[in-house]
Amino acid sequence: MVMDRIALTLLIIGGLNWGCVGLFQFDLVAFACGGSGSMISRVVYTLVGLSAVWCVSLLFRDKDPVEERN
Repeated sequence: MVMDRIALTLLIIGGLNWGCVGLFQFDLVAFACGGSGSMISRVVYTLVGLSAVWCVSLLFRDKDPVEERN
């Protein structure tokens, strides 16, 4: 599903950003978007958070994606 891929991509971005914050004390999203309080940064942070909520549903799906292709 396209929405799953978008959500996972945003979570990867969020995970890499938190990795940078934890290892280097460098917020990549804030750097790229003009500061952590900028509107663009807040939108990115919100989309990453919504993606995490969406991906919770991946844990509870019954069908295997490989089976759906057949």
